[in-house]
Amino acid sequence: MNKIVLIFWMSIFFLSCGNISTKVVEITAETLLGNPKYQAICYGGYRSNSREIQPTLAELREDMKILAAMNIKVIRTYNVHFEEVSNLLQVISELKKEHENFEMYVMLGVWIDCKNAWTNKTLIRNENSPRNSVEIESAIELTNQYPDIIKIISVGNEAMVHWATSYYVEPIIILDWILYLQGLKKEKKLPKDVWITSSDNFASWGGGESNYHNPDLKKLIQAVDYISMHTYPMHDTHYNPVFWNIEAKEEKLSDKEIIDSAMHRALNYAISQYKSVSEYTKTLGIDKPIHIGETGWASVCNQIYGPKGSKAVDEYKAAKFYHLIRSWSNENNISCFYFEAFDEKWKDSANPMGSENHFGLFTVDGQAKFALWQEVDQNLFDGLTRNGNKISKTFDGDEFKLWEQVEIPSKISKKDKIFPIKS
Repeated sequence: MNKIVLIFWMSIFFLSCGNISTKVVEITAETLLGNPKYQAICYGGYRSNSREIQPTLAELREDMKILAAMNIKVIRTYNVHFEEVSNLLQVISELKKEHENFEMYVMLGVWIDCKNAWTNKTLIRNENSPRNSVEIESAIELTNQYPDIIKIISVGNEAMVHWATSYYVEPIIILDWILYLQGLKKEKKLPKDVWITSSDNFASWGGGESNYHNPDLKKLIQAVDYISMHTYPMHDTHYNPVFWNIEAKEEKLSDKEIIDSAMHRALNYAISQYKSVSEYTKTLGIDKPIHIGETGWASVCNQIYGPKGSKAVDEYKAAKFYHLIRSWSNENNISCFYFEAFDEKWKDSANPMGSENHFGLFTVDGQAKFALWQEVDQNLFDGLTRNGNKISKTFDGDEFKLWEQVEIPSKISKKDKIFPIKS
């Protein structure tokens, strides 16, 4: 009799458990973007001077473990015509199966060029490179293959900004591809929750010169699921240094105070570019989320940003900008795809000390730059390696050695105008 009663109550228990909601909240671009729990970064895993040498599966795996250790959960890639991206998706998929709590999502980049880009022929800005359609179709295939990982498709990288003279396209090219992908979502040929955007300079999104403002740009802003904009105060320490050089009243401050003040102005300069895009979209009567698709600060430069130039580049300033922009973006629920995770030597292979090679938070050999020294002290990277090297600090962790490389910005001239620091 007791056994029968026990069976009865067990049956009731299991039936009632079946009524408990076990619904798992699906992670989508909408839930990822603007959520400080999902930190984002730009990623390339190339170790050598040539992009033809692809990172191996093992190398991609160790990179994902390093990024996961520092709480990165969203990475941005740039194109699909190299093996790196498909291999990366395979690695993430494997890590998810091996580790129940492993999370890594992807903003999949599609490279877009104008017709005759990178040739001696006349560039046709309002026509596609034949390669564009191959990139798009590959992105569609990968997104359908890995819908649990790819949450965003970005059509073009700085593909509309006019200083990209070798390849930039008119907005109509990006618009056509955006509409094509949005149409596939409606036809259920792409996951309905994948967000479609283009990642471009703030000026390309209407935040700069009026020559970017045209009907096609308005249609593009209407068509994307959100705006992915780039802002690089570091570059403008040379090209538009209105915020950079120090004022006479700052000369009595300590070196660190002078630099910190300049870096706060750099942050406000980036914020002003973000706001300029927001304000432009409002003039069009459009309300779209805006996130930062790229921003960063190099740690080495032997040219225009270095000691003989704007004196903007070193590990201290790079760390300062990283922490400032992370703090501001998190506080304002703005995703920031920081550029970038690891140094990549192929970007300016002819000049090893060129700034483009040194935007990473880690060196190629896995040394954590000053921005991440605290994470090393917290033992976040224990047991992890890159290229067979344990994760260690640059400068052997000696801050005095680091400061030997730090330059003070130049004094402002009377004709210059300092960018205002906003409270």
